[in-house]
Amino acid sequence: MVNPTQYPVMVIGGAEDKVGPRSILTNFFKSAGGAQATIGIVPCASQEPSVVGNRYTRIFSELKAKSVKVLDIRRPQECDQDGWLQALDSCTGIFLSGGDQVRLFEFIRNSTFATTLKKRLNLGTLVLAGTSAGAAVMGEKMISGGSSGESPNRGLVDLMDGLGFVPEVLVDQHFHNRNRMARLLSAIAANPDKLGIGIDEDTCAAFKGDGTFEVIGKGTVTIIDPRELTHTNYRSSAPTSPLSLHDLRVHILSEGDEYDYRRRSVCMPTHGMVSHF
Repeated sequence: MVNPTQYPVMVIGGAEDKVGPRSILTNFFKSAGGAQATIGIVPCASQEPSVVGNRYTRIFSELKAKSVKVLDIRRPQECDQDGWLQALDSCTGIFLSGGDQVRLFEFIRNSTFATTLKKRLNLGTLVLAGTSAGAAVMGEKMISGGSSGESPNRGLVDLMDGLGFVPEVLVDQHFHNRNRMARLLSAIAANPDKLGIGIDEDTCAAFKGDGTFEVIGKGTVTIIDPRELTHTNYRSSAPTSPLSLHDLRVHILSEGDEYDYRRRSVCMPTHGMVSHF
């Protein structure tokens, strides 16, 4: 039975509050065991891993975690070394920092480290959080780059494999803050079997382990559900030609809202009044 107060996977849109109430980071800390937590920070997505590692070490130490470790992996496949695997074994929570999601993917993919992360997530013995680049890699497919400010088109988004911790989703981060709706729509046109999730800054899709997630933070999570998509011209369009996508379903979720990503449905609100239009 999954503890409903815990979030096994936390997907954060970036720029999460680090100096105020720290609601997202506090929820991760509590989910990882609170005062008994051993938190491992993986900063290899960043070009300044020492700076990033020190920043999160200070935060989780101030929250009174039992132990905080920086898993300062500096080269691809270095994470297969016994030292890093032993460090992972002792952790109750792993935090993937921001930076470059392609760099993070190249460092960790097809490694014993990544396989162990997935096994421990399945066993319920580890909590995983990722912010910005760390959020982008969560799906089986990921957005590796692209642009904004245009109509959806094939050339707007760069796509590649992700690390597959939550295979069903395709994540974009800094979402409304960087005007990335068209980018996510373009990504979903290319991968209509995935659920698009656009996460604003200082906002988190906190997965509960039961097929649902809850929104935490000050922004919104945008859901692009293509399950009932009847037409897209993605395969036949020129790289910069506008895309057609018919019969998409879109949800905008704010703090406290919950979504069942396996059944593709919004959970009945448990807070506030329900309005019918």
